[in-house]
Amino acid sequence: MTSLDGLRSQIERIVPVDEREAASIAQTLDRLGWPGDPFDEEANDHHLTASAFVISPRGVILHRHRRLGIWVQPGGHVDRGEDVEQAALRETLEETGLAVRHLDPVELFHVDVHPGPRGHTHYDLRYVLVAPPDDPAPAEGESPDVFWFDFADALKRCEPALVPALEKLHQASFEWNVRD
Repeated sequence: MTSLDGLRSQIERIVPVDEREAASIAQTLDRLGWPGDPFDEEANDHHLTASAFVISPRGVILHRHRRLGIWVQPGGHVDRGEDVEQAALRETLEETGLAVRHLDPVELFHVDVHPGPRGHTHYDLRYVLVAPPDDPAPAEGESPDVFWFDFADALKRCEPALVPALEKLHQASFEWNVRD
């Protein structure tokens, strides 16, 4: 399980892709210093979440968020007692049906702070996960709109705030072996 100090260290190693991410990194590091569990959505309306950029030889996965209607990466809340890295895996499995794995070593790739539902603020920790090039099969109750996109199409389709992160992901993906 990643300690808060370990998480802080991972966040500090990220080279921000733009001013928005630089501000998000600073806000998230500050949030880690608050009292209480930074992942507990019931205890505080400012909490950390986990999501994933899922890659394969087919490109990157995006899904249309059920409530917001925007195209984003899979992700969500961290369950009580759950490691943030495991939460990224679990949320991805639920929302895509794909058995995924972290890069080795694990790659905390991007951080974004944005409004969540019910007036909450999400401090989203975004990992890179590798999946087999299978067709997505999301769990019942999840958005059925989950697809592989090549990076050019993903950049056209995604929530505009994701564009800089997806551009960075596309460049970095050439360094990773994503074949299964």
